[in-house]
Amino acid sequence: MAEDIGLMAHLMRRAGFGATYEELERRAEVGYEATVEELLHPEDQPELQMDVMNRYMHGWRDKQGLMANQGYWTYRMVNSPKQLEEKMCLFWHGIFCVGDSKCMRARQILIQLDKFRIQGFGNFETLLTYLATDPAMLYYLDNQLSHKEAVNENWGRELLELFSMGVGMDDHANYTEDDVKACAQAFTGWTIANAIPRYPYGSYANKFLYNQFDHIEEDKTFLGESGNFNGEDVIRIIAKHPATARFVSRHLYNYFVADEPQVPAWQSIPPKDPELIKALEDEYFRSGYEIRSMLRVLFNSDSFKNARFAKVKSPAEAVCGTIRLVGDFTTPNPRFYDPALEIGYMGQDLMNPPTVEGWHTGKEWIDSGTLVERINFAAGEMGKVNSTGIKQIIERIKSAGETISAEDLVKRCLEMLGGYELMEENQKLLVEHAATAASMNTKTDEFAQAVSQILQLIVSTQEYQFN
Repeated sequence: MAEDIGLMAHLMRRAGFGATYEELERRAEVGYEATVEELLHPEDQPELQMDVMNRYMHGWRDKQGLMANQGYWTYRMVNSPKQLEEKMCLFWHGIFCVGDSKCMRARQILIQLDKFRIQGFGNFETLLTYLATDPAMLYYLDNQLSHKEAVNENWGRELLELFSMGVGMDDHANYTEDDVKACAQAFTGWTIANAIPRYPYGSYANKFLYNQFDHIEEDKTFLGESGNFNGEDVIRIIAKHPATARFVSRHLYNYFVADEPQVPAWQSIPPKDPELIKALEDEYFRSGYEIRSMLRVLFNSDSFKNARFAKVKSPAEAVCGTIRLVGDFTTPNPRFYDPALEIGYMGQDLMNPPTVEGWHTGKEWIDSGTLVERINFAAGEMGKVNSTGIKQIIERIKSAGETISAEDLVKRCLEMLGGYELMEENQKLLVEHAATAASMNTKTDEFAQAVSQILQLIVSTQEYQFN
Protein backbone atom coordinates (compact mmCIF):
# COMPACT_ATOMS: atom_id res chain seq x y z
CA MET A 1 0.00 0.00 0.00
CA ALA A 2 1.40 3.38 -0.99
CA GLU A 3 2.42 5.38 2.07
CA ASP A 4 0.20 8.36 1.25
CA ILE A 5 -2.84 6.11 0.85
CA GLY A 6 -2.00 4.35 4.11
CA LEU A 7 -1.82 7.70 5.91
CA MET A 8 -5.07 8.76 4.30
CA ALA A 9 -6.74 5.55 5.45
CA HIS A 10 -5.58 6.34 8.99
CA LEU A 11 -6.94 9.88 8.78
CA MET A 12 -10.33 8.75 7.48
CA ARG A 13 -10.70 6.07 10.14
CA ARG A 14 -10.04 8.65 12.86
CA ALA A 15 -11.60 11.80 11.38
CA GLY A 16 -14.49 9.84 9.91
CA PHE A 17 -15.77 6.31 9.75
CA GLY A 18 -13.34 4.93 7.21
CA ALA A 19 -13.35 5.01 3.42
CA THR A 20 -13.24 2.73 0.42
CA TYR A 21 -9.96 2.29 -1.43
CA GLU A 22 -11.32 4.34 -4.33
CA GLU A 23 -12.06 7.27 -2.01
CA LEU A 24 -8.61 6.97 -0.45
CA GLU A 25 -6.98 7.17 -3.87
CA ARG A 26 -8.97 10.31 -4.72
CA ARG A 27 -8.07 11.95 -1.43
CA ALA A 28 -4.40 10.97 -1.72
CA GLU A 29 -4.25 12.85 -5.04
CA VAL A 30 -5.62 15.96 -3.31
CA GLY A 31 -3.09 15.64 -0.49
CA TYR A 32 -3.12 15.14 3.26
CA GLU A 33 -3.18 18.74 4.48
CA ALA A 34 -5.83 19.73 1.92
CA THR A 35 -7.98 16.80 3.03
CA VAL A 36 -7.60 17.87 6.67
CA GLU A 37 -8.81 21.35 5.76
CA GLU A 38 -11.77 19.92 3.86
CA LEU A 39 -12.75 17.79 6.84
CA LEU A 40 -12.41 20.76 9.20
CA HIS A 41 -14.88 22.80 7.16
CA PRO A 42 -18.05 20.72 6.83
CA GLU A 43 -20.00 23.89 6.06
CA ASP A 44 -18.36 23.83 2.61
CA GLN A 45 -19.44 20.24 1.93
CA PRO A 46 -22.81 19.10 0.55
CA GLU A 47 -25.64 18.18 2.87
CA LEU A 48 -26.79 14.60 3.17
CA GLN A 49 -29.81 14.16 0.93
CA MET A 50 -32.74 13.15 3.14
CA ASP A 51 -35.66 13.37 0.69
CA VAL A 52 -35.71 9.63 -0.08
CA MET A 53 -35.49 8.78 3.60
CA ASN A 54 -38.29 11.19 4.46
CA ARG A 55 -40.55 9.48 1.93
CA TYR A 56 -39.46 5.94 2.72
CA MET A 57 -39.27 5.92 6.53
CA HIS A 58 -42.75 7.06 7.54
CA GLY A 59 -42.21 6.03 11.16
CA TRP A 60 -39.13 8.24 11.41
CA ARG A 61 -40.47 11.54 10.16
CA ASP A 62 -41.82 12.85 13.48
CA LYS A 63 -38.45 11.96 15.13
CA GLN A 64 -40.06 11.04 18.44
CA GLY A 65 -38.88 7.44 18.92
CA LEU A 66 -35.45 6.47 20.25
CA MET A 67 -34.90 3.57 17.82
CA ALA A 68 -35.95 5.68 14.84
CA ASN A 69 -33.49 8.43 15.78
CA GLN A 70 -30.71 5.94 16.47
CA GLY A 71 -31.29 4.53 12.99
CA TYR A 72 -31.28 8.01 11.50
CA TRP A 73 -27.99 8.92 13.20
CA THR A 74 -26.34 5.67 12.12
CA TYR A 75 -27.48 6.38 8.56
CA ARG A 76 -25.86 9.81 8.81
CA MET A 77 -22.58 8.41 10.17
CA VAL A 78 -22.38 5.99 7.25
CA ASN A 79 -23.49 8.29 4.44
CA SER A 80 -22.88 11.92 5.33
CA PRO A 81 -20.27 13.69 3.15
CA LYS A 82 -19.42 15.60 6.33
CA GLN A 83 -17.61 12.74 8.01
CA LEU A 84 -15.72 14.75 10.64
CA GLU A 85 -18.91 16.60 11.56
CA GLU A 86 -20.56 13.30 12.46
CA LYS A 87 -17.41 12.14 14.28
CA MET A 88 -17.40 15.34 16.34
CA CYS A 89 -21.09 14.94 17.05
CA LEU A 90 -20.31 11.50 18.49
CA PHE A 91 -17.33 12.98 20.38
CA TRP A 92 -19.42 15.60 22.18
CA HIS A 93 -22.24 13.12 22.79
CA GLY A 94 -19.75 10.94 24.65
CA ILE A 95 -18.71 13.86 26.90
CA PHE A 96 -21.88 15.93 27.27
CA CYS A 97 -23.98 12.87 28.00
CA VAL A 98 -27.77 12.92 27.99
CA GLY A 99 -29.74 9.68 28.10
CA ASP A 100 -33.20 8.84 26.81
CA SER A 101 -33.68 6.49 29.77
CA LYS A 102 -34.34 9.59 31.87
CA CYS A 103 -35.36 12.25 29.34
CA MET A 104 -37.71 10.00 27.36
CA ARG A 105 -37.67 12.65 24.64
CA ALA A 106 -35.57 11.29 21.80
CA ARG A 107 -36.41 14.25 19.58
CA GLN A 108 -35.04 16.63 22.23
CA ILE A 109 -31.74 14.76 22.25
CA LEU A 110 -31.70 14.89 18.44
CA ILE A 111 -31.99 18.69 18.68
CA GLN A 112 -28.94 18.67 20.95
CA LEU A 113 -26.98 16.56 18.46
CA ASP A 114 -27.86 18.97 15.66
CA LYS A 115 -26.45 21.77 17.81
CA PHE A 116 -23.23 19.79 18.27
CA ARG A 117 -22.96 19.62 14.48
CA ILE A 118 -23.29 23.39 14.23
CA GLN A 119 -21.13 24.43 17.19
CA GLY A 120 -18.87 21.42 17.69
CA PHE A 121 -15.94 22.99 15.79
CA GLY A 122 -16.29 26.42 17.31
CA ASN A 123 -15.64 28.28 20.55
CA PHE A 124 -15.68 26.04 23.62
CA GLU A 125 -17.11 28.78 25.85
CA THR A 126 -19.99 29.21 23.40
CA LEU A 127 -20.56 25.47 23.36
CA LEU A 128 -20.71 25.30 27.16
CA THR A 129 -23.14 28.23 27.21
CA TYR A 130 -25.41 26.39 24.80
CA LEU A 131 -25.18 23.26 26.92
CA ALA A 132 -26.30 25.20 29.99
CA THR A 133 -29.44 26.27 28.12
CA ASP A 134 -30.20 22.92 26.51
CA PRO A 135 -33.54 21.60 27.84
CA ALA A 136 -32.42 17.97 27.51
CA MET A 137 -29.33 18.60 29.64
CA LEU A 138 -31.15 20.77 32.18
CA TYR A 139 -33.73 18.04 32.70
CA TYR A 140 -31.18 15.21 32.71
CA LEU A 141 -29.19 16.91 35.48
CA ASP A 142 -32.19 18.28 37.38
CA ASN A 143 -31.51 22.00 37.07
CA GLN A 144 -35.22 22.63 36.63
CA LEU A 145 -35.42 21.47 40.26
CA SER A 146 -32.79 23.95 41.44
CA HIS A 147 -34.30 26.99 43.15
CA LYS A 148 -32.84 29.84 45.15
CA GLU A 149 -34.48 28.45 48.28
CA ALA A 150 -33.36 24.86 47.52
CA VAL A 151 -30.28 24.64 45.29
CA ASN A 152 -29.71 21.41 43.38
CA GLU A 153 -25.97 20.91 42.75
CA ASN A 154 -26.22 18.16 40.13
CA TRP A 155 -25.69 20.33 37.03
CA GLY A 156 -23.07 22.54 38.69
CA ARG A 157 -21.04 19.55 39.85
CA GLU A 158 -21.10 17.74 36.52
CA LEU A 159 -20.29 20.92 34.62
CA LEU A 160 -17.01 21.07 36.51
CA GLU A 161 -16.22 17.38 36.90
CA LEU A 162 -17.31 15.88 33.58
CA PHE A 163 -17.95 18.67 31.08
CA SER A 164 -15.16 21.24 31.36
CA MET A 165 -12.33 20.84 33.89
CA GLY A 166 -12.17 17.40 35.44
CA VAL A 167 -11.53 16.78 39.12
CA GLY A 168 -7.82 17.55 38.88
CA MET A 169 -4.54 17.52 37.01
CA ASP A 170 -0.88 17.14 37.95
CA ASP A 171 -1.90 15.61 41.30
CA HIS A 172 -3.88 18.72 42.30
CA ALA A 173 -7.62 19.26 42.56
CA ASN A 174 -9.06 21.72 40.05
CA TYR A 175 -11.85 23.03 42.29
CA THR A 176 -13.33 22.75 45.78
CA GLU A 177 -16.75 21.91 47.20
CA ASP A 178 -17.28 25.64 47.72
CA ASP A 179 -16.70 26.15 43.99
CA VAL A 180 -19.37 23.54 43.25
CA LYS A 181 -21.83 25.33 45.54
CA ALA A 182 -21.09 28.71 43.98
CA CYS A 183 -21.44 27.24 40.49
CA ALA A 184 -24.83 25.71 41.34
CA GLN A 185 -26.02 29.01 42.85
CA ALA A 186 -25.00 30.88 39.70
CA PHE A 187 -27.28 28.62 37.62
CA THR A 188 -30.40 28.99 39.77
CA GLY A 189 -33.23 30.22 37.57
CA TRP A 190 -31.89 28.41 34.50
CA THR A 191 -34.81 26.13 33.80
CA ILE A 192 -37.28 24.81 31.23
CA ALA A 193 -40.41 26.60 30.06
CA ASN A 194 -43.78 24.96 30.52
CA ALA A 195 -44.51 22.59 27.67
CA ILE A 196 -46.91 23.58 24.92
CA PRO A 197 -49.87 21.14 24.79
CA ARG A 198 -49.27 18.57 22.09
CA TYR A 199 -52.80 18.73 20.71
CA PRO A 200 -53.91 19.38 18.05
CA TYR A 201 -50.60 19.75 16.20
CA GLY A 202 -48.37 17.14 17.84
CA SER A 203 -45.42 17.31 20.20
CA TYR A 204 -43.36 20.48 20.56
CA ALA A 205 -39.73 20.72 21.59
CA ASN A 206 -39.01 22.07 25.05
CA LYS A 207 -37.52 25.58 25.42
CA PHE A 208 -35.04 27.14 27.81
CA LEU A 209 -36.32 29.71 30.30
CA TYR A 210 -34.36 32.04 32.55
CA ASN A 211 -36.42 32.89 35.65
CA GLN A 212 -34.79 35.93 37.20
CA PHE A 213 -37.06 35.68 40.25
CA ASP A 214 -35.61 32.25 41.07
CA HIS A 215 -31.97 33.28 40.71
CA ILE A 216 -29.70 33.92 43.71
CA GLU A 217 -28.73 37.60 43.40
CA GLU A 218 -25.74 37.87 45.70
CA ASP A 219 -21.96 37.77 45.56
CA LYS A 220 -20.35 34.38 45.02
CA THR A 221 -16.73 33.27 45.04
CA PHE A 222 -15.83 30.87 42.25
CA LEU A 223 -12.34 29.66 41.33
CA GLY A 224 -10.78 32.61 43.13
CA GLU A 225 -13.00 35.31 41.62
CA SER A 226 -15.86 37.07 43.38
CA GLY A 227 -18.94 38.86 42.14
CA ASN A 228 -22.68 38.60 41.66
CA PHE A 229 -22.16 35.82 39.15
CA ASN A 230 -24.73 34.35 36.81
CA GLY A 231 -24.24 31.23 34.69
CA GLU A 232 -22.50 33.07 31.86
CA ASP A 233 -19.94 34.46 34.30
CA VAL A 234 -19.16 31.00 35.64
CA ILE A 235 -18.65 29.62 32.12
CA ARG A 236 -16.41 32.58 31.24
CA ILE A 237 -14.22 31.81 34.27
CA ILE A 238 -14.17 28.09 33.46
CA ALA A 239 -13.22 28.65 29.82
CA LYS A 240 -10.08 30.63 30.66
CA HIS A 241 -8.82 28.18 33.29
CA PRO A 242 -5.72 26.10 32.45
CA ALA A 243 -7.48 22.94 33.65
CA THR A 244 -10.10 23.40 30.92
CA ALA A 245 -7.43 23.53 28.22
CA ARG A 246 -5.93 20.32 29.62
CA PHE A 247 -9.36 18.65 29.87
CA VAL A 248 -10.33 19.38 26.26
CA SER A 249 -6.87 18.45 24.98
CA ARG A 250 -6.82 15.08 26.71
CA HIS A 251 -10.29 14.27 25.45
CA LEU A 252 -9.27 15.10 21.88
CA TYR A 253 -6.14 12.98 22.26
CA ASN A 254 -8.07 10.04 23.72
CA TYR A 255 -10.69 10.20 20.97
CA PHE A 256 -8.51 10.82 17.92
CA VAL A 257 -4.94 9.71 18.71
CA ALA A 258 -4.54 6.89 21.25
CA ASP A 259 -6.45 5.36 24.14
CA GLU A 260 -5.80 7.10 27.46
CA PRO A 261 -6.72 5.95 30.98
CA GLN A 262 -10.33 6.65 31.93
CA VAL A 263 -11.21 10.25 32.79
CA PRO A 264 -11.43 9.83 36.62
CA ALA A 265 -7.72 8.88 36.64
CA TRP A 266 -6.53 12.04 34.88
CA GLN A 267 -5.80 13.88 38.13
CA SER A 268 -3.03 11.45 39.03
CA ILE A 269 -2.02 9.86 35.70
CA PRO A 270 -0.18 12.25 33.34
CA PRO A 271 -0.85 12.35 29.58
CA LYS A 272 0.84 9.74 27.38
CA ASP A 273 2.09 12.44 25.03
CA PRO A 274 2.84 15.60 27.07
CA GLU A 275 4.29 17.45 24.06
CA LEU A 276 1.15 17.10 21.94
CA ILE A 277 -1.10 17.89 24.90
CA LYS A 278 0.94 21.06 25.55
CA ALA A 279 0.65 22.03 21.88
CA LEU A 280 -3.12 21.56 22.03
CA GLU A 281 -3.37 23.57 25.25
CA ASP A 282 -1.39 26.41 23.69
CA GLU A 283 -3.64 26.37 20.63
CA TYR A 284 -6.73 26.43 22.85
CA PHE A 285 -5.67 29.78 24.26
CA ARG A 286 -4.03 31.16 21.11
CA SER A 287 -7.17 30.57 19.04
CA GLY A 288 -9.62 31.84 21.64
CA TYR A 289 -10.84 28.38 22.67
CA GLU A 290 -11.57 27.24 19.10
CA ILE A 291 -11.91 23.47 18.70
CA ARG A 292 -11.28 23.58 14.94
CA SER A 293 -7.84 25.11 15.48
CA MET A 294 -6.96 22.45 18.04
CA LEU A 295 -8.01 19.72 15.61
CA ARG A 296 -5.83 21.22 12.90
CA VAL A 297 -2.82 21.01 15.22
CA LEU A 298 -3.73 17.47 16.20
CA PHE A 299 -4.27 16.03 12.70
CA ASN A 300 -1.07 17.58 11.35
CA SER A 301 1.08 16.39 14.24
CA ASP A 302 3.56 13.53 13.93
CA SER A 303 1.99 11.99 17.04
CA PHE A 304 -1.30 11.57 15.21
CA LYS A 305 0.24 10.38 11.96
CA ASN A 306 2.31 7.73 13.77
CA ALA A 307 -0.54 6.44 15.96
CA ARG A 308 -2.03 3.95 13.55
CA PHE A 309 -4.08 1.17 15.13
CA ALA A 310 -3.48 2.58 18.62
CA LYS A 311 -7.17 2.84 19.50
CA VAL A 312 -9.85 0.21 20.08
CA LYS A 313 -12.78 0.95 17.79
CA SER A 314 -15.93 2.13 19.48
CA PRO A 315 -19.03 0.13 18.51
CA ALA A 316 -20.16 2.99 16.27
CA GLU A 317 -16.78 2.98 14.52
CA ALA A 318 -16.79 -0.81 14.19
CA VAL A 319 -20.27 -0.92 12.66
CA CYS A 320 -20.23 2.20 10.51
CA GLY A 321 -16.68 1.63 9.28
CA THR A 322 -17.52 -1.89 8.14
CA ILE A 323 -20.76 -0.79 6.48
CA ARG A 324 -18.97 1.98 4.58
CA LEU A 325 -16.61 -0.64 3.13
CA VAL A 326 -19.50 -2.91 2.15
CA GLY A 327 -21.42 -0.05 0.54
CA ASP A 328 -24.98 -1.40 0.67
CA PHE A 329 -26.51 1.07 3.14
CA THR A 330 -26.59 4.11 0.89
CA THR A 331 -30.39 4.28 0.79
CA PRO A 332 -33.03 3.36 3.37
CA ASN A 333 -34.17 -0.24 3.38
CA PRO A 334 -36.63 -2.41 5.34
CA ARG A 335 -33.90 -3.31 7.89
CA PHE A 336 -32.97 0.32 8.34
CA TYR A 337 -32.60 0.11 12.13
CA ASP A 338 -30.40 -3.00 12.24
CA PRO A 339 -27.03 -1.19 12.22
CA ALA A 340 -28.06 0.99 15.17
CA LEU A 341 -29.18 -2.11 17.04
CA GLU A 342 -25.81 -3.74 16.35
CA ILE A 343 -24.05 -0.72 17.86
CA GLY A 344 -26.17 -1.19 20.96
CA TYR A 345 -25.47 -4.92 21.14
CA MET A 346 -21.76 -4.06 21.18
CA GLY A 347 -22.23 -1.80 24.19
CA GLN A 348 -22.93 1.70 22.84
CA ASP A 349 -26.62 2.49 23.03
CA LEU A 350 -26.64 5.73 21.06
CA MET A 351 -28.51 8.63 22.66
CA ASN A 352 -28.78 6.56 25.81
CA PRO A 353 -25.40 6.34 27.60
CA PRO A 354 -25.36 4.34 30.84
CA THR A 355 -24.65 7.36 33.09
CA VAL A 356 -23.71 11.03 32.83
CA GLU A 357 -20.09 9.80 32.82
CA GLY A 358 -20.73 8.25 29.43
CA TRP A 359 -19.07 5.15 28.07
CA HIS A 360 -15.66 3.93 29.20
CA THR A 361 -13.54 3.67 26.08
CA GLY A 362 -10.44 1.81 24.92
CA LYS A 363 -10.08 -1.79 26.02
CA GLU A 364 -13.25 -1.48 28.09
CA TRP A 365 -15.26 -1.62 24.87
CA ILE A 366 -14.28 -5.28 24.61
CA ASP A 367 -15.49 -8.24 26.64
CA SER A 368 -16.26 -11.84 25.70
CA GLY A 369 -19.79 -10.98 24.60
CA THR A 370 -19.13 -7.80 22.65
CA LEU A 371 -16.10 -9.35 20.92
CA VAL A 372 -18.24 -12.17 19.56
CA GLU A 373 -20.83 -9.63 18.41
CA ARG A 374 -18.16 -7.56 16.66
CA ILE A 375 -16.67 -10.53 14.84
CA ASN A 376 -20.01 -12.01 13.81
CA PHE A 377 -21.25 -8.67 12.49
CA ALA A 378 -18.12 -7.81 10.51
CA ALA A 379 -17.73 -11.31 9.09
CA GLY A 380 -21.38 -11.36 8.08
CA GLU A 381 -21.03 -8.07 6.24
CA MET A 382 -17.88 -9.20 4.40
CA GLY A 383 -19.74 -12.27 3.24
CA LYS A 384 -22.09 -10.15 1.10
CA VAL A 385 -20.37 -10.93 -2.20
CA ASN A 386 -23.01 -9.11 -4.25
CA SER A 387 -22.78 -5.85 -2.31
CA THR A 388 -21.30 -2.84 -4.09
CA GLY A 389 -18.21 -2.54 -1.90
CA ILE A 390 -17.25 -6.21 -1.87
CA LYS A 391 -17.73 -6.39 -5.63
CA GLN A 392 -15.38 -3.44 -6.07
CA ILE A 393 -12.74 -5.07 -3.87
CA ILE A 394 -12.95 -8.32 -5.84
CA GLU A 395 -12.77 -6.48 -9.15
CA ARG A 396 -9.67 -4.57 -8.02
CA ILE A 397 -7.98 -7.84 -7.09
CA LYS A 398 -9.03 -9.47 -10.36
CA SER A 399 -7.44 -6.62 -12.31
CA ALA A 400 -4.00 -7.98 -11.35
CA GLY A 401 -4.46 -10.78 -13.89
CA GLU A 402 -5.88 -14.29 -14.14
CA THR A 403 -3.54 -15.58 -11.44
CA ILE A 404 -2.26 -14.18 -8.18
CA SER A 405 -0.02 -15.57 -5.46
CA ALA A 406 -1.36 -16.29 -1.99
CA GLU A 407 0.95 -13.64 -0.49
CA ASP A 408 -0.18 -10.97 -2.95
CA LEU A 409 -3.83 -11.93 -2.48
CA VAL A 410 -3.63 -11.43 1.27
CA LYS A 411 -1.68 -8.20 0.80
CA ARG A 412 -4.28 -6.80 -1.61
CA CYS A 413 -7.16 -7.73 0.67
CA LEU A 414 -5.50 -5.95 3.59
CA GLU A 415 -4.92 -2.90 1.39
CA MET A 416 -8.53 -2.80 0.24
CA LEU A 417 -9.76 -2.79 3.85
CA GLY A 418 -7.56 0.17 4.76
CA GLY A 419 -4.01 -1.07 5.18
CA TYR A 420 -4.37 -3.35 8.17
CA GLU A 421 -1.22 -5.08 9.38
CA LEU A 422 -1.47 -8.54 10.93
CA MET A 423 0.71 -10.21 13.50
CA GLU A 424 3.20 -12.62 11.96
CA GLU A 425 1.30 -15.71 13.07
CA ASN A 426 -2.03 -14.44 11.73
CA GLN A 427 -0.39 -13.37 8.47
CA LYS A 428 1.12 -16.83 8.02
CA LEU A 429 -2.18 -18.61 8.71
CA LEU A 430 -4.02 -16.35 6.30
CA VAL A 431 -1.49 -16.92 3.51
CA GLU A 432 -1.81 -20.66 4.03
CA HIS A 433 -5.58 -20.37 3.76
CA ALA A 434 -5.28 -18.21 0.63
CA ALA A 435 -3.31 -20.90 -1.20
CA THR A 436 -6.54 -22.51 -2.38
CA ALA A 437 -7.85 -19.25 -3.80
CA ALA A 438 -4.50 -18.56 -5.46
CA SER A 439 -4.84 -21.78 -7.44
CA MET A 440 -8.11 -20.55 -9.00
CA ASN A 441 -8.68 -18.43 -12.08
CA THR A 442 -9.43 -14.93 -10.78
CA LYS A 443 -12.29 -14.52 -13.27
CA THR A 444 -14.43 -17.27 -11.73
CA ASP A 445 -17.25 -17.02 -9.21
CA GLU A 446 -15.37 -19.46 -7.00
CA PHE A 447 -12.50 -17.02 -6.74
CA ALA A 448 -14.89 -14.23 -5.73
CA GLN A 449 -16.27 -16.41 -2.94
CA ALA A 450 -12.75 -17.27 -1.84
CA VAL A 451 -11.79 -13.56 -1.64
CA SER A 452 -14.89 -12.89 0.42
CA GLN A 453 -13.83 -15.62 2.84
CA ILE A 454 -10.38 -14.06 3.20
CA LEU A 455 -12.01 -10.70 3.96
CA GLN A 456 -14.16 -12.42 6.57
CA LEU A 457 -11.09 -13.92 8.20
CA ILE A 458 -9.31 -10.56 8.27
CA VAL A 459 -12.19 -8.77 10.01
CA SER A 460 -12.32 -11.63 12.52
CA THR A 461 -8.79 -10.91 13.72
CA GLN A 462 -7.76 -8.97 16.79
CA GLU A 463 -6.11 -6.38 14.58
CA TYR A 464 -9.39 -5.34 12.92
CA GLN A 465 -10.71 -4.21 16.32
CA PHE A 466 -8.27 -1.29 16.26
CA ASN A 467 -8.47 2.02 14.42
